[in-house]
Amino acid sequence: MKIAIAQLNPTIGDLIGNAAQICSAAEAAVAQGARLMLTPELSLCGYPPRDLLLSPAFVDAMRTALPELARQLPPQLAVLVGVVAINPQAAEKGQKPLFNSIALLEQGQVQRLFSKRLLPTYDVFDEDRYFEARHRPNIFKLAGRNIGVTVCEDLWNDEQFWGHRNYQDNPIADLAKLGVDLVVNLSASPYTVGKQQLREAMLTHAAKRFGLPIVYTNQVGGNDDLLFDGASVAVNRRGELVCRAPAFETGVVIATYDPTYRDLVQSEIVAAPDCPEAEIWSALVLGVRDYARKCGFTKAVLGLSGGIDSALVAAIAAAALGAENVLAILMPSPYSSDHSIQDAEVLVQNLGIQHQTIQIQPAMAAFDQMLLPLFSGTEFGVAEENLQSRIRGNLLMAVANKFGHLLLSTGNKSEMAVGYCTLYGDMNGGLAVIADLPKTQVFALCRWLNRDQAVIPDNILTKPPSAELKPDQVDQDSLPPYDILDDILARYIEQHQSTAEIVASGHERQTVQRVLKLVNRAEFKRRQAPPGLKITDRAFGTGWRMPIASRVQSSAFRGQD
Repeated sequence: MKIAIAQLNPTIGDLIGNAAQICSAAEAAVAQGARLMLTPELSLCGYPPRDLLLSPAFVDAMRTALPELARQLPPQLAVLVGVVAINPQAAEKGQKPLFNSIALLEQGQVQRLFSKRLLPTYDVFDEDRYFEARHRPNIFKLAGRNIGVTVCEDLWNDEQFWGHRNYQDNPIADLAKLGVDLVVNLSASPYTVGKQQLREAMLTHAAKRFGLPIVYTNQVGGNDDLLFDGASVAVNRRGELVCRAPAFETGVVIATYDPTYRDLVQSEIVAAPDCPEAEIWSALVLGVRDYARKCGFTKAVLGLSGGIDSALVAAIAAAALGAENVLAILMPSPYSSDHSIQDAEVLVQNLGIQHQTIQIQPAMAAFDQMLLPLFSGTEFGVAEENLQSRIRGNLLMAVANKFGHLLLSTGNKSEMAVGYCTLYGDMNGGLAVIADLPKTQVFALCRWLNRDQAVIPDNILTKPPSAELKPDQVDQDSLPPYDILDDILARYIEQHQSTAEIVASGHERQTVQRVLKLVNRAEFKRRQAPPGLKITDRAFGTGWRMPIASRVQSSAFRGQD
């Protein structure tokens, strides 16, 4: 039996377009002799639909679209489609009104509905807000074989693999007890760096522990801040990888179940990205491309300073949208160095993108004159520095508004963490491309990008980072060296370490305390930032839920001194 794994890139809410993708994949599956096709979690509406699920009209439209989709599919192919289903007992039992479900479509009919058993509520997930969990195993018979159906999180609760359970049920263990021949999993598992290795290790463990072959299907694409990498896989009952689909690409691949051996047999195994930088590059390019496409943009604009952050964002934008669709605005001030302007011009030539130069000195002089009665007798400081950034931000927004371009902001995670960025200035934009990429990783990604040819000018990679808002300014006037800063931030933000633990790792106490204070003070800025593409386990986006107005005792950050 051939099983088609359909890696789809749905647009959230586009029921007609998503159904068309499913139909197109089904035709490709039939052409390759498939008997069963798997699609990702909530493939009909796209994942995550979030509060669209609170709209009865949206849910009703899905209920109407599902049987229509069944009639459009090839009748000889059984297709599992992710869909929302009504919980008929919600009012009577005080339950959530919906199920996160899988529909079995075959012979023009909706044959069965199966529902997700484990509903995650951590990080970016909030499924308990909408869905009721089901507590019974999902099984159907096809071609004489019993197939167990699981949905994403249903795979992620093996106490032997994780050392504990997050939920009472283990759906895979339950299916093994019932003697199924094969387990399928329909997922929308967001991407983070290195996550595929974890997924494959988890699947290998489950297959070996329960002696069950598993086929795992994952969504592809960018939906707001979340990225989905595909990389669907199949493992046989010995836990051996027998099939892997490409990462960050749509398409249909075939896994084959041999009834003689009651197991999956070797199929196509596409190589995974060969390093973290290759993963990150593909993820960010896909994220920009999909955000623009799904929001109706064809062109992008960004400010190009001659620094490494805007250089990387320009390179990503050119790869995502085409160089001809990217406009870079150079906005030098009296404090801009000649080499920064030259570096930006060389980058523009290397990438083949369009550019314009706007001098901001006249606007700076106008603001100085307007503010003179109020600022007279004070020293030049942060207010004047930030005005330069806000002038640039206004110019970029004007260009974006005038021509209908998507404005890409260029700040990195290190800056966002400590507030080394300006509200209504360099934070302006519709998408923050590298907001989850620490500064040290920005350098690493640019070096990787230059592995074959100098895309990013060498001077951009070697000069000290600077905002160039006053004479001879460099970032380390205000911040620790980035290798130190990024390690402290990773320990605090991603590993939740206390001051005492971070100090014990080798950092100076005063530096740690200053950095942590900056992180907590900058929360109001992050709340007003554009959405940023998530590539780490702990990003400043959907899964970051910190209060702005708070007074956490300092001991909570210091730990036990």
